[in-house]
Amino acid sequence: MGRFHYDNHTKIELEDRVLSHLQVVIGNKLRRGEAFFFTWKEDISVGDGRYSVWIHPEGDLSFRYFGSRRPSLNRAWIEALAITANSPGGLYIVPEPAPSAEAAETDVLD
Repeated sequence: MGRFHYDNHTKIELEDRVLSHLQVVIGNKLRRGEAFFFTWKEDISVGDGRYSVWIHPEGDLSFRYFGSRRPSLNRAWIEALAITANSPGGLYIVPEPAPSAEAAETDVLD
């Protein structure tokens, strides 16, 4: 279980695989100087509601991974997440699609 930290007050736990895909999408948006909402569903233990933060290039952001090995990345999932990040509603986690034949799993962080 990894942890996403934003502006020293927002912390959420996510699987390392999910977190690594979010890191790519969020990094690409911020590299272009784009701000956006990131929304996720809260765990039932804290109310089962939704939580949104405004992510912007000046925000303090970190990704903390539990595992020492970097998960392989699914380009199709990165593209699906990027579509949500570029929508008026902002980034939210969508189910992982099967990788397409021409976009097989790849490590886009290297």
